[in-house]
Amino acid sequence: MTDEMNVKQSGETGLEAFQGTIEEFLLSADVGVVYGEPIQHEDTIIIPTAEVLSALGFGLGSGSGTSGEQEADKPSQGSGFGGGGGGKVLSRPVAVVVASPEGVRVEPVIDITKIALAALTAFGFMAGMMARMSSHKRAFPEIEE
Repeated sequence: MTDEMNVKQSGETGLEAFQGTIEEFLLSADVGVVYGEPIQHEDTIIIPTAEVLSALGFGLGSGSGTSGEQEADKPSQGSGFGGGGGGKVLSRPVAVVVASPEGVRVEPVIDITKIALAALTAFGFMAGMMARMSSHKRAFPEIEE
């Protein structure tokens, strides 16, 4: 059974399936995903916020056939079509909005692990460059005349 037959049997065309996928994917960019449910504690309201990153990709293909001229005992035949896609949604907390009688303030969420990894990466890069620059053979290769 071909892919085209599978799509027709499911009652959904390729375009309808694609549109449904896009609609579901775009629901991840809803404001409800970015701002959490407000939490009330006495006269203070706390609203968690997040950063949401969405990525989507897809591709389509087609097929080809063989000619009956190549082999006389076999008839010409061919078919094919395919498609696929994928996506990912990433989210991370970025801040908390605190509304109290004293005013509204935004408290950032600090990820110590990411800061430490960035610092280690920068330190490793600098150490590698310093080692390379201190070696005269690597820093200044000989030029043959």
